[in-house]
Amino acid sequence: MSRWLPRPPWIRYKTRVPSQQTLRQPVSYAGIGLHSGNRVSMGFLPAPPDSGLRFRRTDLDGRPEIEARAEFVTDTQRSTTLSKGGVKIHTVEHVLAAFAGAGVHNAVIEIDANEPPIADGSAREFARMIREAGLVAQPDPVVPYKVTAPIELTLGETQMAIFPHNGFKVTCTSADKGGRFTQFHSLEITPESWDKELSHARTFCFYEEIEFLIRNGLIKGGSLENAIVIREDAVLTNEPLRYAEEFVRHKILDIVGDLSLVGRPVHGHVVAVKPSHHANTELAKAIVAQMQKPMEQARTFSPPPAPATEKSSDKPAERRPANAATVTTTPEPAVGSVRDGATLDVNEVMRLLPHRPPFLMVDRVLKIEGNKITALKQVSIGEPYFAGHFPGHPIMPGVLQLEAIAQVAGILMMRQAENAGKLAYFMSAEDVKWRKPVHPGDSLIIEVELTKSRGKIGRAKGTCLVDGEVVSEAVVTCMFFNR
Repeated sequence: MSRWLPRPPWIRYKTRVPSQQTLRQPVSYAGIGLHSGNRVSMGFLPAPPDSGLRFRRTDLDGRPEIEARAEFVTDTQRSTTLSKGGVKIHTVEHVLAAFAGAGVHNAVIEIDANEPPIADGSAREFARMIREAGLVAQPDPVVPYKVTAPIELTLGETQMAIFPHNGFKVTCTSADKGGRFTQFHSLEITPESWDKELSHARTFCFYEEIEFLIRNGLIKGGSLENAIVIREDAVLTNEPLRYAEEFVRHKILDIVGDLSLVGRPVHGHVVAVKPSHHANTELAKAIVAQMQKPMEQARTFSPPPAPATEKSSDKPAERRPANAATVTTTPEPAVGSVRDGATLDVNEVMRLLPHRPPFLMVDRVLKIEGNKITALKQVSIGEPYFAGHFPGHPIMPGVLQLEAIAQVAGILMMRQAENAGKLAYFMSAEDVKWRKPVHPGDSLIIEVELTKSRGKIGRAKGTCLVDGEVVSEAVVTCMFFNR
């Protein structure tokens, strides 16, 4: 152990970040569509990182695709329908539940009709397909969305809510309008509990609904082979119930599938009373809306919103509360300034970053070349942290060197036009190493190379040097969001 840095054992580390997953190999299945009654062939294919889940219609010209996202939901009568550009996919919830339950983040679902096969009315066959295909970890991290505040919806007799929770949990009460077969179940959703406790639960309907469904051209492929029918107090099924609470468990299965339309794994506790596909997808949209709002505690790279300009008027000025805070904003960044050969002084840096002294860790950008950037932080004795780190032996904290790498990476990623005006959240750090101490008077050179940029996620390798010697290094990942 070095005399100048009495490190605890956790100071040198590699942060373990869960990886995205896709299928190891393609797999296929053929069956009957629930509503159309036609034979359908379906295939699950591997997909690259950050591509998400998407349906591909192989029976149409151009093989059009629809991303499994809440924004494409167009109908929720008895099932969830996705539409894009005139192309539709019906009854997607069971397939999506299988992927979400198994922890598959990227895949292509190919079908040669407008709905997947219904199989036995559960997600068991789709879960089997995923096990047969196998899973493979991908290099990019998976970043779940952690619900930050409760969201509540009331739609007729349906009540839906989601609360902050360290994981994904669903508590559900199911019943028909007459209160028959009221069931309750609560489950922490993991790949293990999904496969054992939910994936086998079959869809069901009440006998008096069948005439309406047939009259509206639905359930042409429905039978006791793929659904449970409840007639008065009798349960009609071709096999015994798979769970004592099979009805409510299937409702939870639907919730898992519909909430996967958020586009990211969700950490939260869902509480549902008489859920429906309409309520499930509305909750998914509300989660997306919350996710897109800036989080107060997030570390951001992009600038705050531009100040609103007020037109002069004859109206008296609105009275300002006595305890109102004074907010100082900065102008929108000149993204075009982040170009090859550019150098940026501290004022230009502050137009790109929201950070201000003493947390601004970049004094000057020295060089930008392609996917590489070099910046300077002049470490002075006036830095406030030197008063306590350490008295009589001042050393720049390693975490602030890591922050410098992250800030410089944020500047480099601003050169991409699609990132202009967005918030970049510092998501993870890997392979972090602190090799030598940094003292007052040192000129800290920060070199960062963007190694991967796909969609809204960027990954960069950074190195800090003093007098040409490496003092720290790390690989950082950040994700961009709309404000």
